[in-house]
Amino acid sequence: MEASLVDKTAISSIRVSSFFIKNTSTTFMSLLLSRLSISKLRLGQSRRQTLLLLSSGFSSSPIQKQTPPYIISGAEPCGEGFLGKLTVGYANDPRIDIQLEKKVPGELLYNDIFKTMVTIGSSHGWVATLKEDGLLRLQDDLNPSASYTDPKHIPLPPLVTLPYCQTQIITNVSMSSSSPEDEDCIVAVKFLGPQLSFCRPAQRNSEWTNVSVDNPCFFSSRVVFSKRDETFRMPCSGGQLIGSWDLRKEKLNIQRLQFKNLPVLDIVNKP
Repeated sequence: MEASLVDKTAISSIRVSSFFIKNTSTTFMSLLLSRLSISKLRLGQSRRQTLLLLSSGFSSSPIQKQTPPYIISGAEPCGEGFLGKLTVGYANDPRIDIQLEKKVPGELLYNDIFKTMVTIGSSHGWVATLKEDGLLRLQDDLNPSASYTDPKHIPLPPLVTLPYCQTQIITNVSMSSSSPEDEDCIVAVKFLGPQLSFCRPAQRNSEWTNVSVDNPCFFSSRVVFSKRDETFRMPCSGGQLIGSWDLRKEKLNIQRLQFKNLPVLDIVNKP
């Protein structure tokens, strides 16, 4: 079975479908319920649920000798306030836990206890966080090879909310390179709803480029970066459409997947 991309259509308008207004409450409720299902934990308790999946390329010994990615499973208290020693586990064998000497703030791991910061996710070993001041930050605190005494916290520009959009609930964050300190690095942020935003953190006076995607099937989508095509992509909820942002053209396109050579199913008559 093959799939091809056809019917490319540029998105240039800032239209918002009425579907978003009618169905926002349902989407918000499902997202909130998924968060409420995570039980509250104290710093130092074992956490078997996946928090953040990080590449082994950012690991220190003995992690860097392993090819599988690893999972941040928690932190053990070390008697220094709310700091804890980072505990990780291999993604391909959750039975193996390794406690590192790396110390991390507990608020990054246990949002439901500290309530001062929301950890959105990670990209290339950087963790995206949202604090009460409404600013997005990229932090390397959970990178085992990064400095414990001098962690890097890179603030992103103040968020700009488009009409009929919101910037308080974020679906995910993606980066075009391994470090937001790279001059050409682009950070993409997908919000729940129509808004998709881009910025270059390393540039002076960095600002957001905001796009409103009016097709409701993209409202809960996640944005990912294709290194091969140098393009941010965003699959729709139904799987038949892909939104693409070309870094060279700076234009959002909608591509429709058309499947070819579909297998023929045999009709079986019931006895």
